[in-house]
Amino acid sequence: MALHSMAGLPALAEQALWLAGMCAVIALVARPVLDFRVRKWGLSLALGIGVFLLWIAPDLLIPGYRSHWLFSNSITGSVAAGLAEADRSNTAVLLLCGLRAALIVPIVEELFWRAWLMRWLVNEQFWKVELGAYAPKAFWLVAVMFAVEHGPYWDVGLACGILYNWWMVRTKSLGDLILVHGVTNACLSVYVVAAGKWEYW
Repeated sequence: MALHSMAGLPALAEQALWLAGMCAVIALVARPVLDFRVRKWGLSLALGIGVFLLWIAPDLLIPGYRSHWLFSNSITGSVAAGLAEADRSNTAVLLLCGLRAALIVPIVEELFWRAWLMRWLVNEQFWKVELGAYAPKAFWLVAVMFAVEHGPYWDVGLACGILYNWWMVRTKSLGDLILVHGVTNACLSVYVVAAGKWEYW
């Protein structure tokens, strides 16, 4: 991501390189700790869809919502399309962006936020902390940092972070969190392309 502005690659090459690179990192580094077993299929699918609806609801219900100074300012940034106009009709680019959002991002982010950071904030020897163990400080710090990561979407990012953290505490399952996150991102990707809401990417 840091090299994005310097590399100057065409969108298709950039997406392919990003996808291949992250798949390699996951396979070589994260594979020993990955657990895709899902304990609560129905509820995890429903929560993923619910978070997607939560994500788009403010903008659908309140015209100009994101232009308010709380969301568009020098600290959070402002809403902007992440994909150049010329690439929005390129099926291969859209497919790779969707795969990245729905398959790779959920794995990477759940490994970082809830499988590692939420435990590391309890004990630096995080492997000694049960997955999904509830500690108020860690729970809320991760939720707030997850919100900050989403810039002008910090409000829905915070709500999303709270729900994802809560689901990890409830299920104690990395697989369930990857599924929830993947469903949210898959729904959002379909919405982006179908409705032309490129600002969500």
